[in-house]
Amino acid sequence: MTAMAIACRCRHWLWRLVCALSGGLTVTGSLPARTRGCVVVANHSSHADTAALLAALPPTARPVFAAAADYWFDVPVRRLLVTSLAGALPVRRTTAGTYAALLAAAQPALAAGRAVVIYPEGTRRSDGTIGEFRCGALRLARDCAVPVVPVALSGTGRVLPKHGRFHRAPMRVRVGESIDPHTVTAAQLRAHVVALRQCRPQEGARIR
Repeated sequence: MTAMAIACRCRHWLWRLVCALSGGLTVTGSLPARTRGCVVVANHSSHADTAALLAALPPTARPVFAAAADYWFDVPVRRLLVTSLAGALPVRRTTAGTYAALLAAAQPALAAGRAVVIYPEGTRRSDGTIGEFRCGALRLARDCAVPVVPVALSGTGRVLPKHGRFHRAPMRVRVGESIDPHTVTAAQLRAHVVALRQCRPQEGARIR
């Protein structure tokens, strides 16, 4: 077992324990068996989202998270936490080259068969709704020839609200079917995540 595989397994079991102590975690669905990478897209309301996903996704997928470099990597303590505990990829948010930075950071991980997690809303929502999805995640999946997997998160905003304090509450992760990124728009991908959170699966092109 490689050092990366050991690190991913340790993160998985660490966050499973944290989620259990935080009120419990229910996981529905799973990533399909595959030999190549995928782009996982999820709604975003809390820093607890990443903990829930690390606990829910299999360590064999070696999940890695696209994280805003200006927030997570410009402060040494945050950089240490996000790299050691979440395995994050730094993506510099700029008006001109955000996608280029995302592609440069994520393409090697996808080529290595890893699951790259992106929050297409771009920031945490504090009102319980799911915002509009930006197109970067779909563009990445298309350019790297990998499927996109919608995931819906519930309860994380109650555990750790944006600008709020920690509270124990149950969390849920619902993993949808793999989708060919060439068959959906960003708005349709958002509809898949909304439907998953509401337990109404959407029809779509599936990749096995």
